[in-house]
Amino acid sequence: MIIETRAYARAGLLGNPSDGFFGKTISISVRNFGASISLYESPELHIEPEPQDGSTFRSIFHLRDSVSMLGYNGGIPLIKAGIKKFADFCEVNNIKLPNRNFTVRYRSSIPRQVGMSGSSAIVVALFRALMQFYKVQIPIEILPQLVMVSETEELGIAAGLQDRVIQCYEGCVYMDFDKSLIENQGYGLYERINPALLPKLYVAYNTNLSKVSGKVHSDVRTRFDRGEKEVIDVLGQIGQKAKEGYTALLEERPDDLHELMNQNFDLRCKIYNVPDSNKRLIHEARSCGASAKFAGSGGTIIGIYKDDDMLNQLFVKLKKHNARVIKPFVV
Repeated sequence: MIIETRAYARAGLLGNPSDGFFGKTISISVRNFGASISLYESPELHIEPEPQDGSTFRSIFHLRDSVSMLGYNGGIPLIKAGIKKFADFCEVNNIKLPNRNFTVRYRSSIPRQVGMSGSSAIVVALFRALMQFYKVQIPIEILPQLVMVSETEELGIAAGLQDRVIQCYEGCVYMDFDKSLIENQGYGLYERINPALLPKLYVAYNTNLSKVSGKVHSDVRTRFDRGEKEVIDVLGQIGQKAKEGYTALLEERPDDLHELMNQNFDLRCKIYNVPDSNKRLIHEARSCGASAKFAGSGGTIIGIYKDDDMLNQLFVKLKKHNARVIKPFVV
């Protein structure tokens, strides 16, 4: 029997990037793109490589372009790290795994290096497949932490919980990563929000922008860890935008998110060096009357549009910057 599992892209609606700093966020899963895992029993444990995992290239320029778009390692290190952390979890929790091996392969349609969390989607889908194969139950509130440490502890990737939470819970989720909660129970407060309460959202991504999110976050992390007041204050304000947005959605005031999203990005610019190419996407979207902020670490933006005329303007204006506009499918 072949086990098939899937996890979807995500977009940060409000509060990012405070999630990595004990903040608050609202995030949505974007079912337009996903990563899938196929897993079946086999005599030996085997990970099937994808084209991006190979080491043969047509030319030096092919290698350069491949590394720019896909990174250096492809998906195999993520698969290895996820399998190891799954085994570690089972050992720590005295779960005896049967002596069964498997072959695993992955596929992904999530645009790479533009802040849609393609890497963590692979690991989430992998954990779901391993849980089915070995008949192991991992509580959903614990699963995002296991996915995250697969990347941070095993691969040295700077990452926060937000991406993994929304990819495990799916739909639309408000997250409070209060430090005391994280330290006492290992996870934050995660509240599902009915997607029907959301305003009209668009997502636009530029595949020419290749930026590894771990590198983007590194400087702010250093400044935060040494207690720099400006960084701590700004990240706190960014997290507050998520709390205000959560209240607005529950009170059926979705239009309030327009200004909150704009403020979220403007605050981000106070402590992050945002490339001009990314700023241009934001400015073009706002010139249409839409709100706009980063959906992740850069390369993808998200915002609210008023009507189809405004959406068409977004299509036209952002296309000039090699950006594709989609309406996110949120369930």
